[in-house]
Amino acid sequence: MKFGRTTPILRIFDETKAKEFYVDFLGFEIDWEHRFEPDLPLYLQVSRAGCLLHLSEHHGDCSPGAAVRIEASDLEAFHAELTSKHYRYARPGIDDTPWGTRDMSVTDPFGNRLTFTTAIST
Repeated sequence: MKFGRTTPILRIFDETKAKEFYVDFLGFEIDWEHRFEPDLPLYLQVSRAGCLLHLSEHHGDCSPGAAVRIEASDLEAFHAELTSKHYRYARPGIDDTPWGTRDMSVTDPFGNRLTFTTAIST
């Protein structure tokens, strides 16, 4: 048996705040956007360096407050990039965990926590 790529769906409530966080702050790109009609909820895909996330305003897709772990090859460089942006709602730090990873967690405006992680070299 083989499983394919997993794409998390994260609940959002405000298109402008979502794009400010995921695109302007985290540096993801919008791959596509979909609405069934102009005044209906937004569903979109964002990506960066092989990481795909789906963001949904649809109430039935998922619940806010999810937690996602994302492997990152150069966590220190990503941390420096985010810190340099002076985003007023987040100043993430890097923590060494007891289970052998370095983690940087950041919470989006909708309560979803993204933890970017890398293994500690021994």
